[in-house]
This record gives sequence, C-alpha cells and structure tokens, in this order.
Amino acid sequence: MASVDNALRLIQILRDTGELRVSTASNELGMAVSTVHRLLAMLVYHGFAIRDDSKAYLPGPALGAVPVMGHSLKTVRNACLPHLELLSGYLNETVTLHFRVGSKVRFLDAVESTAVLRIGSQRGVILDARSASGGKALLAEASLQTLERLYRSRAAEIAGEALNDADFEKLLRQLEQVRRDGYARNFQETAAGVCAIGMSLHSRDGNAIASFSVAVPAERSTYLFDEKLLALTREARRDMEAALAEALT
Repeated sequence: MASVDNALRLIQILRDTGELRVSTASNELGMAVSTVHRLLAMLVYHGFAIRDDSKAYLPGPALGAVPVMGHSLKTVRNACLPHLELLSGYLNETVTLHFRVGSKVRFLDAVESTAVLRIGSQRGVILDARSASGGKALLAEASLQTLERLYRSRAAEIAGEALNDADFEKLLRQLEQVRRDGYARNFQETAAGVCAIGMSLHSRDGNAIASFSVAVPAERSTYLFDEKLLALTREARRDMEAALAEALT
C-alpha cells in the first residue's frame, strides 16, 4: 500500500506542478532516489508521466494532453490525421503518428489497414525510440549532446537505458544513415512480424515535432523498398508539414 500511496502522490505533484525532477520527488516524499526512479518509470509506462530531454518528468497523456515542442498534441493530431488517412488508403497499410519524449516514442494515433493480414493500430503504445522507425527518425534530428544525455549519462544508467561504447557508436551510425536516407526502417526490432518505415515531421522553423510511419507485416517487408511507397510517403510528409505550418501559427 505504501508504494501505491507514493505513486499517487507523484501523480498529484505532476498534475499540480507540471514538472517533477527525481531529486525534488525524493526530498518531497522522503524516498531513496532509486525508489523514485522505479515509481516514475512505472508512471511513464502507464502514460501518467513522460520524461523530456532535460531529465524532467512531465504530466503524461493519461493526465491530459501534453505539449510537443510547445504545441498541443491535439493540434498536431488534427492537422496530420486527414493525411494519414489518405496515405493509409493509398497504400492499404497501417499508418501511425508518434512523438518522442526522452528515449521513448509514444504512438499518438493510427489509421489501420483494411487488409486481412495487417498491423494493428498500437495507439497509445510506448516503445524505445531507438528501435521504432518513427523514434529513430526523431532521434536522428537530436544533437549529439542530447543523445549522450539520453544514453551515456548517469541518469541513463539509473534508468537502465545506458549504452556501452560499441552500442552507442552503432546507434550513431544508424542515425547517420537515417539522415542520409531521409527516413528510418524497423525490421522486427520492436515486435516479431512488424516492419516499418518512419519519417519525421517538422514545424515551420525546422524543428522535428513528431513522426509518422507505415507499418507492414514481415511477409510484405520488401514493400518498404518500393519506390512508389517511398514517393507517396514523402508526399504525405510534405502535406502534413504544410498542414502543421498552418495549424501551429
């Protein structure tokens, strides 16, 4: 019961203050830092909190809409959804919209394919950004300093997200490839049988504020190399960025 009580108190602090750091929570609740980390990690998993690049925790979607680069999630979703629907209709594959907070990517919305063999919507799912195609696309936009903070810092060690030298260098190479290609791919890295291509979405000032992906069953993974699919996906990105530029002014 003590753990439940402490978790609820953390939720109340997040709701009332809008931001929480581990040291503050530790002092407020009189708990060890490691215990606070575990509780906050559980809140993140269930959507009550999100962790930003500065290592602060913010209210998660379960407590209401959270900002993406200072913008409402609802605004971003409403601007992109018609274009996601069109792209899904053209390709008859599942298309999803995501945003990144820290080392995680959350699936904000999805338009599911009508094919018998298809990928489910995964709306609300939280995944490691370095595995999901949409997460990789957004990490490729991050600075080296941000990546080091996410995967090489003391906070990353405590959270269990730290990478060793070899794995961090591998991640940097993957992200460099994403930047060269203009998109990221995921071949069953997040779940068996799921393959996807992801692209980031930018605001008028060039900041990456969200990403989207086209997800296909592994049996159709070669479709992700199809030039028509890539062309339609790039066109959808242009249309969504134009819609975001208008919606976020």
